[in-house]
Amino acid sequence: MKRFVLLAVVVLVAYHLFPQQKTKSGFGFGAIPAVSYDSDLGLQYGAIVNLYDYGNGKAYPKYNHSLYLEYSRYTKGSGINRLMYDSEKLIPGIRSTIDITYLTDEMSDFYGFNGYETKFNSELSKSTRIFYKTNRDMFRAKADFQGNFGKSAFGWVAGYLFYHFNIDTVNNKKLDIEKKGETLYELYRDWGLINNDEARGGNINYIKLGLKYDTRDQRSFPSKGCWTEMVIQSAPRIINPDFPHTKLSLIHRQYFKLAKDMVFAGRFDYQMSLGNNHVPYYAQPLLITSFLTAATNQGLGGKTTVRGVLRNRVVGDAVAFTNLEWRYKFLHFNLLKQNFYLATNLFFDAGMIVKRIDMDLSKVPAADKALYFADYRSGVLHSAAGAGLKIGWNENFVISADYGKAFDKQDGNSGFYVGLNYLF
Repeated sequence: MKRFVLLAVVVLVAYHLFPQQKTKSGFGFGAIPAVSYDSDLGLQYGAIVNLYDYGNGKAYPKYNHSLYLEYSRYTKGSGINRLMYDSEKLIPGIRSTIDITYLTDEMSDFYGFNGYETKFNSELSKSTRIFYKTNRDMFRAKADFQGNFGKSAFGWVAGYLFYHFNIDTVNNKKLDIEKKGETLYELYRDWGLINNDEARGGNINYIKLGLKYDTRDQRSFPSKGCWTEMVIQSAPRIINPDFPHTKLSLIHRQYFKLAKDMVFAGRFDYQMSLGNNHVPYYAQPLLITSFLTAATNQGLGGKTTVRGVLRNRVVGDAVAFTNLEWRYKFLHFNLLKQNFYLATNLFFDAGMIVKRIDMDLSKVPAADKALYFADYRSGVLHSAAGAGLKIGWNENFVISADYGKAFDKQDGNSGFYVGLNYLF
């Protein structure tokens, strides 16, 4: 937070020294040291660069091409290696997004299935630091394409995704952490809640098809319109012989202009499995979207879904969540021919399990069942609220800080996240 206070002071002074610039043409960029903090991941260090081509500037803040590169590490053991390209000019009339990412996480969160049905013990989390952790590496390669039907706001979504997961117990010796008994991940394996053939991870090939309706006036900070998607993401048996499955996602985002530079935004997301095929446990947290605003989109819980709730706290076979947010740009200025703004946001986030993952607890000893599990409660919200600060650079490069406070101690205490972009 001290870094953001210092940066805010710098830009406030700059506002009085430099005139404002309304448009941007040619090449633009955003480049910052990847120094941030996420209460789930720790302190981040590394570098982020985002290059833009605005062409003749007539469509600003829309860009012709965007190239995003990130190399960073977190002190709790995570790493991000990401390259993303986004353009509507590569194939005229079609938005093409290519994303290649390798994520390493030596302390990945695992809180079991079905939200409150698996108890969270904060004291156990403190005394046995790795009890709710696993070691998870993920490689992702995705190609997304979007287009419109003629000049209408209706369009289509298509894409291909490849995931490789490598999962194991935490290497406590490497991290110099004392291990006290089995972790929750190991207990789930012992009890048969995670099958041996999926426990270590695996590969998934997804084909994505969907429809969209998009009337936003711009992408980075929409002030009016909506953005709605219905997407089916399938891992068919022909290319996924081990765990074929299909998921459906319905997402609606709405933006209301309250005053100049003041917007109320809402997102409503529902995702479910189709059919009776088994979905491997490592794929259940993945959330479908046509465009990633962060390195990952999973949960529920954490910086991209329910801010303030523990990362991946809420995992089910069907989930729903909402984000309600008030946004306000309270200062615009220009520095070295670059456009900047300062903004703030207040938010309420909430999610719930709609359909639980079936858990056969017959192999769980009675004492462990009482310690680790509770009766399933349908329709119960996991919710949090908070506030944030945003620094926009040429509209499209947005440095973001959010603080969320969970309403229930079973969801943790609070979360503080520094990263890029608005949540939606």
